[in-house]
Amino acid sequence: MRSYRDLFRTPEFTPLFLSSSAQTVARTTSGLALATLVFRETASPLLAALSMFGPSLAHVLGATLLMSAADRLPPRATTTGTALVYAALTALLALPGLPVAAVFAVLLLNGLVASVGGGVRWGLLNEILPEDGYLLGRSVFNMMNGLMQITGYAAGGVLVAVLSPRRALLLAAALYVTAAAVARLGLTRRPPRATGRPSVRATWTANAQLWSSAPRRHVYLALWIPNGLIVGCESLYVSFAPDAAGTLFACAALGMLAGDIAVGRLVPPDRRRRLGAPLLLLLATPYLAFVLRPPLAVAAALVAVASAGFAASLVQQQRLMALTPAGLSGHALGLHSSGMLTLQGACAALAGGLAQLTSPATAMTALAAASAGTTLLLLATSPERRTAVRV
Repeated sequence: MRSYRDLFRTPEFTPLFLSSSAQTVARTTSGLALATLVFRETASPLLAALSMFGPSLAHVLGATLLMSAADRLPPRATTTGTALVYAALTALLALPGLPVAAVFAVLLLNGLVASVGGGVRWGLLNEILPEDGYLLGRSVFNMMNGLMQITGYAAGGVLVAVLSPRRALLLAAALYVTAAAVARLGLTRRPPRATGRPSVRATWTANAQLWSSAPRRHVYLALWIPNGLIVGCESLYVSFAPDAAGTLFACAALGMLAGDIAVGRLVPPDRRRRLGAPLLLLLATPYLAFVLRPPLAVAAALVAVASAGFAASLVQQQRLMALTPAGLSGHALGLHSSGMLTLQGACAALAGGLAQLTSPATAMTALAAASAGTTLLLLATSPERRTAVRV
């Protein structure tokens, strides 16, 4: 499979793509609206960051308790049902007078549902596409994610300014309902990829099997930590530029889109594997300049350049699939997604706490330095590198 045309000719790829697109716009619009609402009410960078990225923290519970469901639930029903749950929870967040504690309780539930939904979605994508089409298909989803984030953050910024954060949340809930309808009508009924009932024991067993391989552990750490630290930087956009956070988020999405196009479509397959570490360093390095507290135009350019480095995940996901048994593909991808989002939520909390003690610019610089340092450490301790040294 060599072209985007081949992808969209593949049965079920288009409805899965469209449903995911609607959910991405809904998630980014609602995230910006909620973070703005919380920041206006509390003036807290920490709470604003957690309101936008805090649901990711719930993924650690999903990864340890619920992830066996990713391969043991029917994909169409689960994809449709999770979108409807997102719609209901987003509408609940729009209620006037909802206490901050209740907001975070809703976000916790949202994160638990998302931890399973991500595994189901990516496992289904791996099932729909032939083996040689997964990287191209995932790159298209990443590009869509970038475009829809640009759309969502731009629309969210306009809706928050013209209407209100609560009305923006209600519109996001309507988009989730649309995503559910597309999934229900466009996907065919498929049996679960694995037999047996979802359970905590099955989740632990599969997690142990996946984690038992040193090369897989290394790939997971490379997928989770450098990326999560930079998302911690992104979680401070609202407090760094309260009136222009949508611009920074849109520029980050634009940079991510450019990186995914370059790596997924333009770079020859034999060269992709060597790009993992350089792209992760690109992801972190531009944020070091935030120590100078750059003006908005410069900050937007730095963010766009840095975000091209998110394409490292394409290289790493391809490596993960090569190392994973077919029967565990949904679980492995769900574990990747949940671990990544958990680290993103934890790093958002860390970033918000540092910003409370120092400033958003200082916290962003510190997390970028930690991300670059982690990448260099992972490069030095790579199992393949150690094998080459022994040989």
